[in-house]
Amino acid sequence: MSLSRRTAARSVRMLGVTAASAALALSAAGTALACDITEFSAAAACDGAKGVITVTDKDGTRVPAVITVFLENNGADLRQVGTAQTVTGSKKGVTVSFAEAWEPNAEYRVHVLAVKGKKTFVDADITPNVTTPSKACTADDTSKPSTTPSSTPSSTPSSSTSQTAPPPAGTTAPAPSPSDSAGDSAAPPAPASNAPSPAAQESNLAETGANSNTGLIVGIAAVLVVVGGGAVFFGMRRRGATHP
Repeated sequence: MSLSRRTAARSVRMLGVTAASAALALSAAGTALACDITEFSAAAACDGAKGVITVTDKDGTRVPAVITVFLENNGADLRQVGTAQTVTGSKKGVTVSFAEAWEPNAEYRVHVLAVKGKKTFVDADITPNVTTPSKACTADDTSKPSTTPSSTPSSTPSSSTSQTAPPPAGTTAPAPSPSDSAGDSAAPPAPASNAPSPAAQESNLAETGANSNTGLIVGIAAVLVVVGGGAVFFGMRRRGATHP
């Protein structure tokens, strides 16, 4: 085989490798941008004495998803919890809540339907199903100390005052000291309650998310395609120079 043919064959092989690498890079970029059921999670929580089922969407592609929650009974849907909610996720995560007075050890099925345009990305349940804790929600401790004032102090003089012996003859009796009981009658004010208020739910705000690896992957693929094209051009030029 002449030198020009070997060069041309090597150029063709390099072009094939470059095209395959570009295809793999584009495939990886497409996979990174796809919405998937693994980006959704659900849990049972408490908001004070009220139970809630929370669903978190960490889909950075921001595909809108409709979330539906069902109470399960022996593997069948017993009833739907509230109404379906739509959430647009982010890489950081966006959470929606369903108010539900759940019982301990109850089971809930959470279904996700993510559709954008005419393409359905997700139509599946979050697995495993949500199982509630073994202890029901309880109200926060909001008890306050009693603010009832103390009973009205008695105005009856003490027995020691009424039974004081008279002073000896020829002496002046000392003036009686004022009673301190009136000054102690007022009860101290009760301390203000420091009971914490229930924590507010996280607002359902969509956050902007973008895949930071997509540009790098596409750039690498473009560079590989350019390198392969240059190799083919160089090989064809060498072949032309050898066979005028």
